[in-house]
Amino acid sequence: MRNIRNFSIIAHIDHGKSTLADRLIQHAGLVNERQFRDQILDNMDIERERGITIKSQTVVLSYKSKSGEVFDLNLIDTPGHADFSYEVSRALASCEGVLLLVDASQGVQAQTIANLYAAMEHDLTIIPVINKIDLPSADIEMAKEQIDHDLGLDSDQVVLCSAKEGMGIEDVLEAIVARIPPPEENSEKPLAALIFDAHYDPFRGTIVSCRVFDGKVRPGDLIRLMYNGAVHKVEEVGFFRLFRDPQPELSAGSVGYLIAGIKTVADVRIGDTITMDSNPVESPLPGFKDVKPVVFSSIYPISSDEYPSLVDSLDKYKLNDAALVYQKDSSAALGQGFRCGFLGLLHLEIVQERLEREFDQAIIMTAPSVQYQFTLNDGTGLTVENPQYYPDPILIKSSAEPFIKATIIIPERYMGAVMKLCLERRGSNPRIAYPTTARVEITFDMPLAEVVFDFYDRLKTITQGYGSFDYELIEYRDSDLVKLDILVNGERVDALSIIVHRDRAREWGLQVCDRLKEEIPRHNFKIAIQGAIGGKIISRSTISPFRKDVTAKCYGGDITRKRKLLEKQKKGKKRMKMVGNVEIPQSAFVSVLKARDE
Repeated sequence: MRNIRNFSIIAHIDHGKSTLADRLIQHAGLVNERQFRDQILDNMDIERERGITIKSQTVVLSYKSKSGEVFDLNLIDTPGHADFSYEVSRALASCEGVLLLVDASQGVQAQTIANLYAAMEHDLTIIPVINKIDLPSADIEMAKEQIDHDLGLDSDQVVLCSAKEGMGIEDVLEAIVARIPPPEENSEKPLAALIFDAHYDPFRGTIVSCRVFDGKVRPGDLIRLMYNGAVHKVEEVGFFRLFRDPQPELSAGSVGYLIAGIKTVADVRIGDTITMDSNPVESPLPGFKDVKPVVFSSIYPISSDEYPSLVDSLDKYKLNDAALVYQKDSSAALGQGFRCGFLGLLHLEIVQERLEREFDQAIIMTAPSVQYQFTLNDGTGLTVENPQYYPDPILIKSSAEPFIKATIIIPERYMGAVMKLCLERRGSNPRIAYPTTARVEITFDMPLAEVVFDFYDRLKTITQGYGSFDYELIEYRDSDLVKLDILVNGERVDALSIIVHRDRAREWGLQVCDRLKEEIPRHNFKIAIQGAIGGKIISRSTISPFRKDVTAKCYGGDITRKRKLLEKQKKGKKRMKMVGNVEIPQSAFVSVLKARDE
């Protein structure tokens, strides 16, 4: 037990977290030169391309210290985006210490401070590490000063390294061994293990990643998951060493995996406590919460023939991602599909991209929305996340939408632009704090609906990548909500309907109408694209028709001849408009999703 160390690496984006993990794995000799590849802990193509971690990974490193002792170092890798903040909190709860990485050329940045607070909440030992010391632009003294001043950590305790060049890796490992405390010895107590991740194996079922706090677990034991009370028989336990390494038991302080014939990832809850069925603990480990979807969107196949294939793909995808929630849905414009719930916008993008790549699905997604609450005149409450189920406006007594507490940490020079962006998105009650001289922490109350579209991208753009954004749901607040319908040639297109705040309805309607005008091809008759709230038209674009020059044969003669031909053409166009159908191309639905990207 004395020779076990459990730790995580936390850092601002692109400060070298994955590269340092690669070097630690190479130093421990888990892979040889031929097997090695960059970002070895990132298994998905999408993670490697975007340079982000989506699924938490774990690996046990064996390290022989300078004193000759051999240590088992459990590295628990963490995802870095606000959508997965709950998974990060559970991973940090499984550690005793963290490496806080700072880029020698860029210094302490916004996400570094946010990560520091997260580690402090769990009372972890924090080892500051300055990375990229080999760069020509590296300013080690400046980085040390910022660690001392901005983070309040002792700059004399800083470890210097260059993960890319492999410099200082030994010093980092020695610091982990020397400074991070070993886990407490609690093997005699009843079993209590924290689930911090789970993934699906097609041959073995769900493989649960867990940290054992008390007791021990062996193959053959009957375990109970405390959230749902399900009892399973343990088939195998072991450590992760880039492959599964079976062990006779997992005892208190260990981080490893557990296979118990659990059919799907949905049967396991991240943050749940595992205990023995015969001798359970009195209460589960603290910090568990049931993660609920906050963003909703409908998925439809591009061709209706592909619906059975989409059903099959979603069933398979769900095996690996328990956070995705979906149910059947249908639309007059797009046919059969599914209404899905996501943890946030990045989660939505990942699901869309993985369905397209891994399952070869061509899909259309409707505009993301959130859950709204309506109180009707008779006092009954109604929760709506799909605009199709928006109640009759006459029956609505009041409406409410979810608000978040948005915390933004930025360098001071971007303060004006960020304040303007937040106020544009109906932000209210701003609070400003100065954690350090050059950095500002702005806290706003904002409607979640205003954040789910492109807020994070806009924030990154105006702060040149230095802005960090985190949010938590606070409550539902009264709001003047209306349903905006889009009419094409007088016909309502249900897939384009959206619930918006009354003040933003015209702006949104104009953007959608303009986008559709670019995407819908011209017909032989005039097409009106309108945005409407109930019976009131609030925006309009018109697609002009193809027009044959019917007066070309009239050369000279009386003007009435030309007028007669034009009148005849006009009547024909009018009749055509009454019976003509407007084909809306699939690209039009996709373009509306990008209506806020400008």
